[in-house]
Amino acid sequence: MKLVSCDTFVVLPPLTAHGGVIFGKNSDRPKGEVQELIYQPAQQHSAGDKLQCTYIMVEQVEATQAVILSKPAWMWGAEMGANANGVVIGNEAVWTRMNDPSDCDEKLLGMDLVRLGLERSQTAEQAVDVITELLERYGQGGPCSDIIPNFTYHNSFLIADPKEAWVLETAGKIWAAEKITAGCRNISNALSIGTKIDRSSAELKEVAQKHGLWDGQGEFNFASVYGGDKGSDPEREICGSNLLKTLSADSTFDVFNMFQVLRDEDSGICRKPDDAFPTTGSQVSVLSAVGSGKPHCHWFTATPNPRASVFKPFIFTSEARISQHTYSPVFDDDPAKIVPRFQREVDRAHTLYRLHAEASDNARSLLKDMELGCVADVNKFLDDFTPGQSLTEVDDLLKDVVETEVKFYK
Repeated sequence: MKLVSCDTFVVLPPLTAHGGVIFGKNSDRPKGEVQELIYQPAQQHSAGDKLQCTYIMVEQVEATQAVILSKPAWMWGAEMGANANGVVIGNEAVWTRMNDPSDCDEKLLGMDLVRLGLERSQTAEQAVDVITELLERYGQGGPCSDIIPNFTYHNSFLIADPKEAWVLETAGKIWAAEKITAGCRNISNALSIGTKIDRSSAELKEVAQKHGLWDGQGEFNFASVYGGDKGSDPEREICGSNLLKTLSADSTFDVFNMFQVLRDEDSGICRKPDDAFPTTGSQVSVLSAVGSGKPHCHWFTATPNPRASVFKPFIFTSEARISQHTYSPVFDDDPAKIVPRFQREVDRAHTLYRLHAEASDNARSLLKDMELGCVADVNKFLDDFTPGQSLTEVDDLLKDVVETEVKFYK
């Protein structure tokens, strides 16, 4: 099966202009699916609490982090997002030699693991721990779409914090992780970890031999053993890597450069609305340098096609608020349930999604100027920020920008 969707990127020092980390992801999903942007504040939970994910329930933890999530409206999990500790995660669909009919069994979706990793981690490496422990305990599986029946896949993840990044790739319950501390890295829809394996499943090699995927001879290459010829054409991954290397060659990579990468159509990174798997949402996160004391800023489109959308800023604060215009309608008392399933006549479009789809070229042109102004204002705020300074003035940052966008459309 050839999967043609999604790309995730990270650029680390010394290649960034601000000395921190820049993360970016396009979420390409089945045509017709709506992606919403939601905010969940930090919460305390009682001992013995259970958590309903998309399909199954898992044990809840004592405390969960504040998160902002870009997610398919029908599921509990998220394609990408960030938490208040500066951890960001994006996932990719991958097809491996461990795929089998049991992938249709309802377990944890890769998107559930993204959200669980963000809600429960304080660092990127801790997110690796969270995701892999849950993967090994519950497994991954279940339909990954409410539009395409029996659409299933395994998952890879790009996880970053202000210090480092991790690529985490899975094949069933088997996994391998690679640590990145400098330079740039990207993932698409194929396993990419080769012989540099910094952490892995205890039975990584044993399972490969048991299934006849590796004869036990020579250096172990995760992608070759578990991926083989499965997955997508590597052209898009190569194009993404080349874009990162070109744009970061002078070590001044910035937020605009990541916007440029996510808006690149020639490579297939940005997929048009009429594609079978269009780009339904995008995220860019600028993580401030370790020790700077400055807040991180996360930019989301909350609408399809980044070339026709504007990125809007969000900064975590103790009283952060976002607009209800990016929340999709709820069709059941329990929003974690998929009700009804595989019925496309249900309109999950949120206000911003609907208005964006109907927008004139003139409105979109004016909004591009708003984006430029937002970036300039946010950059000045971060440049002038001093440790200990109040963040009250940006409590409503994303809310105000979204509601300004809505006014433009009307």
